[in-house]
Amino acid sequence: MNYVAHIRESDNQIQGVEEHLLGVKDLAESYGEKIGVKHIAGLAGMLHDMGKFTHEFREYILEAARNPDSPPKRGSVDHSTAGGKLLYQLFHTGNPSRLQWILAEVVGNAILSHHSYLHDFLNKDLESPYLKRVQEKQLNEFDRSVQCFFDHVISEAEFHQYVSKALVELEAYLMKPFAGNDESKLMFLTKFIFSALIDADRTNTRLFEENKTHEPEQNRKELFDGYYEKLMAKIHSYQIQDAAKTQMNILRRKMSEQCDQFAGKPSGIYTLSIPTGGGKTLASLRYALKHASLHGKKHIIYVVPYTTIIEQNAEEIRKILMDGGHILEHHSNVIIEDGNEDDENEDGLINTRQKLKLAKDNWDSPIIFTTMVQFLNVFYAKGSRNIRRLHNLSESVIIFDEVQKVPVSCVSLFNQALNFLKTFGHSSLILCTATQPALDFVEHKLALNADAEMIENLDRVIEAFKRVEIIDKATDETFNNNKLADFIAEKMDEVQSVLVILNTKTVVKRLYRQMAGSHVPIYYLSTSMCAAHRNHILEQVREHLEKHEKVICISTQLIEAGVDVSFDCVIRSLAGLDSIAQAAGRCNRHGEREIQQVYVIDHEEEKLDYLPEIKVGKKLSRRILVDLKHDRNHHGGHVLSAQAMDRYFKEFYTEFRSSLNYFIPKLEKDMTELLASNRTHNSYNQAYTHHKKESLPLFIVNSYRTAAEHFYVIDNHTTSVIVPYDDEGKDMIARLNGNESIEDLSRLLRKAQQYTIHLFHYERAQLAQNGGLVSLLDGKIFALKESAYNKEFGLDLDNDSPFELGMF
Repeated sequence: MNYVAHIRESDNQIQGVEEHLLGVKDLAESYGEKIGVKHIAGLAGMLHDMGKFTHEFREYILEAARNPDSPPKRGSVDHSTAGGKLLYQLFHTGNPSRLQWILAEVVGNAILSHHSYLHDFLNKDLESPYLKRVQEKQLNEFDRSVQCFFDHVISEAEFHQYVSKALVELEAYLMKPFAGNDESKLMFLTKFIFSALIDADRTNTRLFEENKTHEPEQNRKELFDGYYEKLMAKIHSYQIQDAAKTQMNILRRKMSEQCDQFAGKPSGIYTLSIPTGGGKTLASLRYALKHASLHGKKHIIYVVPYTTIIEQNAEEIRKILMDGGHILEHHSNVIIEDGNEDDENEDGLINTRQKLKLAKDNWDSPIIFTTMVQFLNVFYAKGSRNIRRLHNLSESVIIFDEVQKVPVSCVSLFNQALNFLKTFGHSSLILCTATQPALDFVEHKLALNADAEMIENLDRVIEAFKRVEIIDKATDETFNNNKLADFIAEKMDEVQSVLVILNTKTVVKRLYRQMAGSHVPIYYLSTSMCAAHRNHILEQVREHLEKHEKVICISTQLIEAGVDVSFDCVIRSLAGLDSIAQAAGRCNRHGEREIQQVYVIDHEEEKLDYLPEIKVGKKLSRRILVDLKHDRNHHGGHVLSAQAMDRYFKEFYTEFRSSLNYFIPKLEKDMTELLASNRTHNSYNQAYTHHKKESLPLFIVNSYRTAAEHFYVIDNHTTSVIVPYDDEGKDMIARLNGNESIEDLSRLLRKAQQYTIHLFHYERAQLAQNGGLVSLLDGKIFALKESAYNKEFGLDLDNDSPFELGMF
C-alpha cells in the first residue's frame, strides 16, 4: 500500500512516507554533523512522521485532496506521537540506562513537538506532557506504523546499529567541558535537534511542493575568498587617497590590519573595541571573511541592536562585495506566531498557512544581518519559525554590533547561548563596541577567550580618537522643552547642525512639534516609523550635512547605534554611560573639525518609571559626572574612559543582579531555572517528589515550553504589522492579500520587513477598535490602513491621518 506524506497542490502528485522520511533524515544528518550529532539528528528525521504509516491518515489526506473546499471534519489525525513512542518503548523502559533514556527524551521531544513547540518534561501543574504523549496516549494503528517503518525505511537490525552510533555521539557531547551544567547542555542539544528536524522537514516538503530534488550547492570558501579580494581592493583604494595620511586614517588602517592578523586564531569569543568612527564595520568584515575562509565557516552574521542600522550596514557591504543576492536582511517576523501553532491536522496539504510555514526563512544565506531580538528569539522564544534557524548559527562568524545593548533581563541567556555556540557550534563570536559591557562579571559568565581583545594599546587608541568634549549640564540644572528649544536655537547660531537625543518618544514628538515651522529644516525620528521611512528621513538629513546646510534632527536613542551621521553639536538627555558614548559618536564623527561639544542635560519632562534600565543608567552616569566635577583625575580623567565604562557596567549589573536571569513574575521563577536547573534545585521536581512520594521517571525534568511561553525580549510583547509607507509598502500589502507561490511569499516576506513596525498590546487593541488594522492571509499577517500611518510621525493610533484614495 502506498502511504501518503504530502500531496502537491499543482498536480496532485503524491510524496510517499518512506521518501519523505529518508529525505528528512538525510537533511537532518547534514545539519547535525555540524556539532557532531549526525545520527541523533538523523534519528529524529527518520522517525518524525512514522505515524503517517496508517490507513487513518492515508484516507484522511486523500479525502481532503478530493474535496479541498470541504475537507473531512475528523479532527487531528495524530501522526507525530508514534516516533517518540517507539523510542520510549525501545529505550526508556526497565532499569534506567542514562544514555538511552536521555536519547529517547531528547529525540522523542523533538519528534512529538514538530508541529508546535517543545514539550515540558515537567510543568507547574506537576505533570509531564512529554510522558503523557509517549506513555499514556493510545494510537490505533501504532503496531502497523512500526512494522511499516521497519519494512520500508530501515530494518530493525540496522535501526539498532544506527541508535548505537547516536549513543556514542551523545556520550561524546556530554563529556565536552562547558561553562554550564549537564541540564544546560541537554537543553541546547534538544533545541538544536528540534531546529535540525524542523528545517529538514520544511525544506524537504518545500522542495517537493516546488518539484525540485535538492537545493543548489554553494562553495562558501570560494565565495568568501572572492569577497575578501573585493574588500581588500576597496581598502587599498582608500589608502591611495590624500586623506589616508591623516593620523586618524593611519590608526584606522592599523586596527583593520590587526583584525586581519587576528583571523588566524582559533574560533572563540573575542572583543573588538574599536572607538566610534574607527571603521569597525569594514574591520570586522575583514576579520570575518578571512576567518570564515581559513576555518571553514558557512555564515557571517551581523547582530545589531535596532532595525535602524540593518539597511545602512547591509547596503555598505553590498556595495563593496558587489553582490546583493547572498546578503539577507532579517529585521523581524512579519508572520504572527499566534500561540496556537499546532498545525498537525493540516499537514500533508498546501493551504495559506502551510505556504507561510514552508516559506524559506531559515538563515541559510552566506551573509545575514539581523537584530538582537531575533537572535535571542531563535534560542528562547516559542514557535517553530524562530528555532528553525538555530542550527545555522553553528559554523559561523557572528558579530554582535553594539553588544552593550543586550537587554538586562537577557544577559544570562545571551551568555549561555554564546557559550554553547563557542563550545559546541564551532562558531567565532565577536563582541563589537566602543563600550564593552562586563559580561564576564555576572553570575552566568561569558566564556571569553584569554587575551580576547583584538585591538592593541586600547587606551592610547581611545585617546587618539577623541573628537568631542562632554559638557556636563546635567548635575546643576534641569531642562524642559521650552528651555531646551531656546538652547538649541542658541547653538544653531554657533554651528550648522544639531542632533538632539531624548529618552522617550513622547518628549521627542512634543519638542519636534514645538520647533516645527522654524526657518531651519527640522527632522524627527522614532521607532513609530518603519525602517524604509526612517531611511528616507536619514537620507534627507545626510544631504543637508554633506552640503554643510543648517539642519536639526530630534530623535529617540535609535540613532545612536551605528547610524553613520556626523553633526557639529549633539545634545543628549542623561542616560547610561554607554548611551552618552554612542551619542558622542554622532558628533564630529570623522574628525572633520577641531574638538566639538556634546552637551549632557537632565530633561525633567521625561517619565522613566517604565524604563528602569534608562533610569538606573541615568543615576549611575550622574554619579560618575559628580565624581569628575569634584576631581578631574577620577575615573581615568574623563567620563568616556575605559575605567569609567568598566565601573559603570559593573555597578549597572550589580543593580540589576536579580534581573539578569530573566525573572518571570507570573511564575516567580527565573527562566534559567526552568530551562537548566538540575533535579535537586528544580522547584517543580522538588514539589513533584514531595507530593507523589516518588521520583519522576525521567533524566530531564525541565520546562522548555513554559519558559518559551513567557519569553519576550521586549518586556511587553509586540505584534509586527506592515505599514502602507510609499507605493512599495502599499503594493506589498496588496500582493500579500493575493494567492502567491511559496517562492514569491519568501521574497515578499523578506522585503516586507523594511515596512514593519511593532505594536504593543494596547496599541493593537486601539487600532482594532477604531478600524485602523486589517488582517491578511487568514489572519497570519497584519497591516495598517493608510489612515493609521502618518507621513510625518509614522504610526497614528487615532487612525485619522489624511490619505490618498484608499486601497482597502
